[in-house]
Amino acid sequence: MGFFGKIFGKDERIDPIDLGEILVDMHSHLIPGIDDGSKSMEESIELIKALYNLGYKKLITTPHIQTDRYKNNRDIILSGLDSLRNEVEKEKIPIELDAAAEYLIDDGFTDKMSKGGLLTFGKNYLLVELSYFSEPFNLKNTFFELQTDGYNVVLAHPERYTYWHNRIEIYEELVTRGIFLQLNINSLTGWYSKESKEIAEKLIDRKLIRFLGTDTHNQQYLQELQKSTSMPTLLKALKTNNIINKKLL
Repeated sequence: MGFFGKIFGKDERIDPIDLGEILVDMHSHLIPGIDDGSKSMEESIELIKALYNLGYKKLITTPHIQTDRYKNNRDIILSGLDSLRNEVEKEKIPIELDAAAEYLIDDGFTDKMSKGGLLTFGKNYLLVELSYFSEPFNLKNTFFELQTDGYNVVLAHPERYTYWHNRIEIYEELVTRGIFLQLNINSLTGWYSKESKEIAEKLIDRKLIRFLGTDTHNQQYLQELQKSTSMPTLLKALKTNNIINKKLL
């Protein structure tokens, strides 16, 4: 067993990690009532307080934008962000709040691309997700077009796309092509599935992860996030992968 294998035993637990080590969360669903995340302003405030208490200093919340289900746009999201910021200020929570979006690459995504003005964060990072059921057609070309347009593409929770679970070389190729991989921290406990946990560990072992996200939707996510802070694989990700989150502050 190698040095890191001894230090980061995957089935062991360690003292909880202060998520201030990550500093910025760049994937969550905190604007109330516009997707499958927070259902009310009161719930949003409770979630934000909890994330602050876990160590986060900045939250970039990313509502879903999907052609058929969540028909959000820039105006809806930024208006919701303004309302949420006002409540956070009233509650005197010392945390910075911003917003982008999580775009599903679906049949309507090309049209959104052509119109421009996609919501990004940091250095023009664009958070995208894929169908959980099948790989989108012509995905490489879509990524290439986005990069040509100046976007830095961030692929949300790649460990959850089951059609790639036996094709680890796909992840390596994506990184080689300049795609940034964002791991859901809760995947490290096996909360989504045993298979997602195993892929998450492999991605960390291969040093392919660039962003860590909570993907917070509700209190259940936070309860699991608290457990995740004791996972040695989270510490390994922070120590051995080139995690970018802190640069977003």
